Amino acid sequence: MSWPDGRRGALSVTFDNLGEAAEIQLGADPELGEHESVTRSLPLVLEVLERHGVPATFFVEGLNAEVYPDALRRIDRAGHEVAYHAWCHEQWGELSPDEEGENLRRGMEALGGLGLEPRGFRPPGGETSERTLELLHEAGFTYVSPAGERAGAGVVPFRWPEVDAFHVLPVFEEQRKEILGDSEAGGVEAVREHLLGAVRRVADEGGHAVLVLHNGMIEMEDEVVDELLGEARNRHDAGDLWLARCDEMANWMNENLPDG
Repeated sequence: MSWPDGRRGALSVTFDNLGEAAEIQLGADPELGEHESVTRSLPLVLEVLERHGVPATFFVEGLNAEVYPDALRRIDRAGHEVAYHAWCHEQWGELSPDEEGENLRRGMEALGGLGLEPRGFRPPGGETSERTLELLHEAGFTYVSPAGERAGAGVVPFRWPEVDAFHVLPVFEEQRKEILGDSEAGGVEAVREHLLGAVRRVADEGGHAVLVLHNGMIEMEDEVVDELLGEARNRHDAGDLWLARCDEMANWMNENLPDG
């Protein structure tokens, strides 16, 4: 299978989380409005994306529409996609169907109040329920980005080894052991190995990859992110790779791939 313009592979660059939402979900009670992932990290992320000419999708929690509306507008004005990542980073696989539906409604309403119309959803934790796809369709979403291997109509998945935090945070120890055979965190070098490897794999062999980065980690991995985006842009310019936001990728998949 070839992608648009006959390119062998396709790549989506994504960023998860913004502001205090994930910390709140872990039980913290931070003061809202001055989180470094917004005030310090987001400008660095937007600058490196602009420098390499790479479009990205930002999966943000709906709470940010109330706390950081200008930041979300800035992402949108820069040409990137603003997509949904639950209201306050709730672990999606633990919600009831009623809670899912209310969470989606609340997020769409808040983001819509900023003139944003999210079409994509990534569940925190990577898992969906039996009703998630139906609820997303009812709420007006066109795709979901869960953990998984198979892309298809309405599904733009990511793989855990292509998530930067997977190689850094202790919470992923068990998953690292299961997937990689070693629970130890590989740190920035593992981020480079797996994410850069994904860029080169799909450019050389075909298929689709989604890179998952986090604003708050940009200063720790700035050189790696710069290298990743540079490689992606070079392979795009060489005609090997299609670089696209997740909504653009999903639109193409919805027209050209069978149901996932």
